[in-house]
Amino acid sequence: MFRSSSFHTIDAKGRVIIPSRFRNILKADKIYGVMVSNKDDCLYAYTFSEWEKVETRILSAKSSAMGDFRRFFLGNSCDCMCDKQDRILIPKSLREYANLEKDIVLVGNLDRFEIWARDKWDEINKRMEQKLKKEEVKEEIASLGL
Repeated sequence: MFRSSSFHTIDAKGRVIIPSRFRNILKADKIYGVMVSNKDDCLYAYTFSEWEKVETRILSAKSSAMGDFRRFFLGNSCDCMCDKQDRILIPKSLREYANLEKDIVLVGNLDRFEIWARDKWDEINKRMEQKLKKEEVKEEIASLGL
């Protein structure tokens, strides 16, 4: 499972170093790399095994809205193999979508990790912090025993 956050830079060619705790998960999978797609102003990165599960779930959804999502999410996906320096090369179209220019954050989200522009991540974190202070949200979190 992907957990925690790592602050990195993306180089001019679009290469990102995978943190060692994420590398261990990727190396345990059948292929050393990730499937990356765009969603929520960031990039979602899945192991190839997890990606197969995602595709199966998407294929089972039949609404027209899901058809549009399927076209968007799968149509923009790309396999990004890890090189000998444990980096992935993110295609320009995906970098542009997520506005990845230099400072980035890799955020573990259990079944995937997300790749955010640092300034966007900071903005999202501030909004989440305010949202988590709402009473109904605090109650729901408390119901989990947290």
